[in-house]
Amino acid sequence: MIERNKITNISQNKTFLCGKKIKQFSTPLVMGIVNLTDDSFYDGGKYNSLQKAEVRIDELISQQADIIDLGACSTRPGSESVSAEEEIQRLLPALRYIKTNYPNTLVSIDTFQSKVCRAVVAEGADIINDISGGSFDEKMFEAVAECQVPYVLTHTPTTPDKMQECTNYNNLFMDMCKYFSERIQQLRVLGAKDIILDLGFGFGKTVEQNYELLRRQKEFEIFGLPILTGISRKSMIYKPLDKTPQQALEGTCFLHAFALQNGASILRVHDVQIAKECTQLFNL
Repeated sequence: MIERNKITNISQNKTFLCGKKIKQFSTPLVMGIVNLTDDSFYDGGKYNSLQKAEVRIDELISQQADIIDLGACSTRPGSESVSAEEEIQRLLPALRYIKTNYPNTLVSIDTFQSKVCRAVVAEGADIINDISGGSFDEKMFEAVAECQVPYVLTHTPTTPDKMQECTNYNNLFMDMCKYFSERIQQLRVLGAKDIILDLGFGFGKTVEQNYELLRRQKEFEIFGLPILTGISRKSMIYKPLDKTPQQALEGTCFLHAFALQNGASILRVHDVQIAKECTQLFNL
């Protein structure tokens, strides 16, 4: 079994145990996004070379990001997946850059493939952020448990190419509770210890459903797990305002404050400096 960094219930004590070092945060955590892809909905192609990625990573570190989230396969609605080998090839140089130059920075890897999970954890990745909730790769839960790596469990009804066709629920909140309960149980049986919930804003949900979830986000604390909120510049913000993702910063800031009020322990964002200011003011 690979011994890795462990994360406790952030919603209760906001404490990470990283190896033998304990880190405590007085505010919710900010996770900065680095998309190493050509087709991300907001910044696709901006960081698709190692040199560009390094500049982006340096920027996020200077803005005091608590976690860097590396993604090498777009998971926007309608996107297509890439092979595990290609994903690993894209991820490892950026991961090694962070671990060499910023060894105390936590690194999350946005992937739904178990082979990628094992490869990046072997290189020092701290968290696996799986938008599929283990449903795209039947071996993912097993890999996460064996690697003993903190795992972001996301609600997603189906694959990205079809998810916006799957927005019909009997009862959105209850259906999602059932989804999380079943998967948390599977992970626990396998030996996974550290789980973070992501409600999957924009994944198989209408704009109205996204806002229902945001209003009810705190109710998901019934699971006793920290909650990651990923709404940065998403269509639930820019579509109602008749804007583009590039014009959605102000709306994102407003909803980040609302998300914090409703129990968010981690904000996954494109704009780290502004999100950090939001968390600092929220904690006053």
